[in-house]
Parts: sequence; structure tokens; C-alpha cells
Amino acid sequence: MNDQATRRLGPLAELGRVHFVGVGGVGMSAVARVMVARGVPLSGSDAKDLPVMRELAALGARIAVGYDAANLGDAQTVVAGSAIRQDNPELAEARARGLRILHRSEGLAAAMSGSRVLAVAGTHGKTTTTSMATWMLRGAGLDPSFAIGANVPALGVNAAQGSTDIFVAEADESDASFLNYRPLVEIITNVEADHLDHYGTAEAVHASFDAFAALLPSDGLLVACADDPGARGVAVRARAGAAGDGGPRVLLYGTSPDADLRLVLKPDGTTLAWDGGEVALPLGVPGVHNALNAAAAFGAVVVGLGADAEASAAALATFSGAARRFELKGEANGIRVYDDYAHHPTEVRAALAAARSVAGSGGVHVLFQPHLFSRTREFAGEFAAALSLADTVRVLDIYPAREDPIPGVTSELVTASLPGGSYAPSAAAAVEDLVAAAAPGDIVLTVGAGDVTAYGPVLVEALAARAQGGLPHGT
Repeated sequence: MNDQATRRLGPLAELGRVHFVGVGGVGMSAVARVMVARGVPLSGSDAKDLPVMRELAALGARIAVGYDAANLGDAQTVVAGSAIRQDNPELAEARARGLRILHRSEGLAAAMSGSRVLAVAGTHGKTTTTSMATWMLRGAGLDPSFAIGANVPALGVNAAQGSTDIFVAEADESDASFLNYRPLVEIITNVEADHLDHYGTAEAVHASFDAFAALLPSDGLLVACADDPGARGVAVRARAGAAGDGGPRVLLYGTSPDADLRLVLKPDGTTLAWDGGEVALPLGVPGVHNALNAAAAFGAVVVGLGADAEASAAALATFSGAARRFELKGEANGIRVYDDYAHHPTEVRAALAAARSVAGSGGVHVLFQPHLFSRTREFAGEFAAALSLADTVRVLDIYPAREDPIPGVTSELVTASLPGGSYAPSAAAAVEDLVAAAAPGDIVLTVGAGDVTAYGPVLVEALAARAQGGLPHGT
């Protein structure tokens, strides 16, 4: 950020006219939606013409396709995300004018000013937990504002202005920008080594979560997962720090016997017990990880924000999940195709465990796309171990996102340690292999944070074509 242009954030109105560079991104568009709803004069641009840009234009924003210095118009503040290159012409123009330049997280912090903020952080599970908390609050008759890092079909959008003073936000730790928020309630789902291209070491990741917990005021609440060593460590340290000065309350949730919110998983249903009582959690999404996400959301909205316990829990029955979180893409010939955003070994393992629970006696076949060269280098062996839960695996080339290639780092680092899995020289070949391997009752799962999501519909279409053509399983 430009030192000359950076000024201390004040109330939202002090930002004046705001321009978003990269407004079509899911995180950027979420902040833009909230600002427009709160009456901020807003413009934005992106390299591509995306549907969300037309939606923002319909709400009154001035939107441009393509980057050009002229797009800034009479903007007084510019918001840009981490993905925007420093030589972007709009950023260069903003610096030349001496405008205030904010990171996306600082823009969101400004939009949340004056609200009771629930911030959801963690290496995994942020999006689903944020969505669940929003859904529970609505079910309990509290209408929160929210900003989520993915579209949520049940909510209709990824961000909205609510009618109460509660604001639920997904807090992204990837570049430590979650330290720009000032929450009243926090959830930490888990803490593991990731985003080492930014942090460098696992110790630095853990330290950033400690700093995040330290943002809570003395009357705040930290809800952390007892089952995850990283999140538990943050909670233990936060409790120790709060003991002497009346700091924020800390609640542990999970299946561990010492959890304050004790999750009980039974064949006939999931329950959650705490010192205020016990409720059933009627989960509509599969997997133990989602039961933990629900427990976290419940603790935050009921204990932290005062929502009704029974109404909050009951709302889960109609929660269908967030986009790209074990999302059903279609079914053909008795074979279901799901898509999941999992891009860390722990997430991949959770997605495959959910797939196994849904498939029952059926098989599980996976199309996996590694995300980032640096992450593949760090976790190739762990990815292979997680993917080994599937019956068939095809691994696409690495999705580079913001990174340049690293010599010697390819998808074959994963497949070299993966029995029964193979590198796919092309997506078309991978689709053909998976369609041939799948039988009625099986599940096919596309996995990764890149463009692998586009192959879910392709697989559904190919499976349907095989069924119509009468091709037998295994051909």
C-alpha cells in the first residue's frame, strides 16, 4: 500500500466515492454489494465481463470492463485485492493522484464499522461456517448483514445488507489481512500450515491466529475447535492471556470430552450439549467436518450474539451448503457428480470422507487439480495420502493462480505417491477415464480451487451420453 496515500480508516462515509479494482472477484464483489447497500457511491472494473458486475450495475454502481486509468473517474478511495498487480493502470493512477488505497479487507472493515461483527477464520471450513452462522441467525429471526467468500445458493448471494446491527464475515487468513477486522465474536475452525508463500513457516501461521484472537475486546467471545490442535492452542493461549485481566470469554467446541460445546455423533442424529442445555443439529450436509462447522456457528450465534438456541439449530435442516462445498452438480445413470473447493490435504480428506458416507457401498472417483505450485511442493505427499481414499483418481496439471511455475514442481509429485492414481495429460482424457470407471451408485467428485469446477457439468453430460448409448460400465 502507498504510504503517502494510506490514511487511518474512519467511518464508511469518510471514504467518499469508492472505486474497486477487480470488482468481479467473489470477495471483492461481496464488499462492493455491502457498500452499495449502505449508500456508498461506487464504481468498479475487472478484466472480464462477469455476471456479478451486471448485478452491481443494476444496484447503481458504475461498472467498466477492462482496466483503464479513466475508470477511476472522480473516485476518492480505491479498493484492490491481493490478486491485483502493482502495475495495474488504475492502481498507478490512484498512486499518482495520492488517493487513499485500501486492501479489500480494509474496505470490508470500513463497511462493518458500527456493527457487532462475527468473524469466521480458519485454514478450512470458513465459508461453510460463515454461511451456517448467517442461516442460523436468519432462522432465529435476526437478519444479519454478511459477506462470504463464495456464493451460497440458499442465501441467493454472497453478501447483503441486513436489518440488524449484526455483521457476519468470512475472515481470510491467507495474507494476514484478517487482522484488519475488529470483531466482537470470533470463530477459529482450525489452524494448519498453509499459504507458506506468504508466511514462510508454520509458526508464523499460528502466530497470526494468536494475533487475530487478541483483537477481541474484553466482552468478546472466541469459539475455537477443541478437536484441532492448532485451534485449541490458540484458545489455550487466549485463555491464559485473559485470566489476569478479565479478557474475552473462550469456548471450545467439538467431540473432545473437555469441549464446552460437546458434539455427539450418533447413528440416529447429531446433538450438541453445553451448560445451557442440549439441542439436536439436523444437518442437511454430510461429513463430520460439517457437524463441527455447525457446532462452531451455533456457539457463536447463540452464546455470542444471543440468538434463540432451538430456532438456530432447527434452521440447519434447510441449509443446503455453499457453492463448491460438496455441491451436487447433477446425476446420470445413477451416478452422482459433486464438486468441492478443497485445495489443502485436510480439506481433500474431509471431502472424500463425505463422499464415502454419501456413496455408501458405491465407489468414489476423483478428478483432482492441485492449486498453486508452492502448495503442491509443500504437500504433495499429503495430497496423495488423502486422495488414496478414492477408488479412482486422475490428477490434472497444477492451477497456477497468482504464481509462476517452480522448476521441478508438477502434478506428478502427487501421482508418484498415489497408488491407483495417475497424471492426466488432458482433462478430456481424465473425463473419459472416470466415466468408464463409474458405475450406478458411485460418486464422481471434482476437487480443487481452480477451473476443475467446470468439469462437473461435463462429467454429467458424458455419463448421460454413455447411458443413452448403452455403453456398458468399464468401456
